[in-house]
Amino acid sequence: MEPLIREARPEDKPFVEEMASLTWGGEDYLARVFDEWLKEGGFYVLKVGGKVVGTAKLTLLPGKVGWLEGLRVHPDYRGRGYGRKLHDFMLQLGEKLAGEGKIEALEFATYFLNRESISMAQKTGFHIKTKFFVFGAKTEDFEPEEPEPVEAGLEDLTLGIIPVGWRFVRRSEEALKWIRENADFYDFNGFRFLVSKKGTTFTPLDVGLATLKLLLPAMAWVARERRSGEFDVMLPSGVKPLLPGLRRLGLHLWGETDEPNVLVFRKRLVWG
Repeated sequence: MEPLIREARPEDKPFVEEMASLTWGGEDYLARVFDEWLKEGGFYVLKVGGKVVGTAKLTLLPGKVGWLEGLRVHPDYRGRGYGRKLHDFMLQLGEKLAGEGKIEALEFATYFLNRESISMAQKTGFHIKTKFFVFGAKTEDFEPEEPEPVEAGLEDLTLGIIPVGWRFVRRSEEALKWIRENADFYDFNGFRFLVSKKGTTFTPLDVGLATLKLLLPAMAWVARERRSGEFDVMLPSGVKPLLPGLRRLGLHLWGETDEPNVLVFRKRLVWG
């Protein structure tokens, strides 16, 4: 039966919850963000024979970026080209939005072992824009200490590209406004970090070993307050020489690699 791609509807939620329970060992976030994404729009599903078996999302980010995320295919329906159909559909949507002047490029982030997504990206004109490390940590490994919530300014955004969870934005006044709406900033002993409002993926705004050692208990406090026993830390690829020290601090790399394990891809749609 020919697959159908359409905007997501409330009645699709049980299908998406089923997919999420079968993805990443049941740790997929899609079920948790379903209602939010439905409200935002740009959220699509792929149906086969009356069953939702795939999803994809396009979110408008600062800098006229169309951010692609949430591309999933039900495990029982993989290997049939449905992932490529969703990918191509989102590319066409991006071209339409570019023609309307709403975006100038498409971007997305993926784990470095997601070979299917990386292959599709490379075959359709995407290139790697930047790389990051994502580290995992356990809240119980630290003595949590309460940080102070603050409102950050542009001077606090010390990175050229700032991770907010698994979305990445380029430093600008427009980006600062968006980050304030989508992340919480904290200060601990004069050093600052941010975390997406509904997640536990942290971005320290200073990446030295001594600073991270200071900040990790504060991050653990926020994670504990959000009822999470684990949290993640995003760091730029330039910290590679610090890997031995970072591991001694109690951080572990997803995939136990010594290379950046988060790849951010970009496809420019508007030139000149």
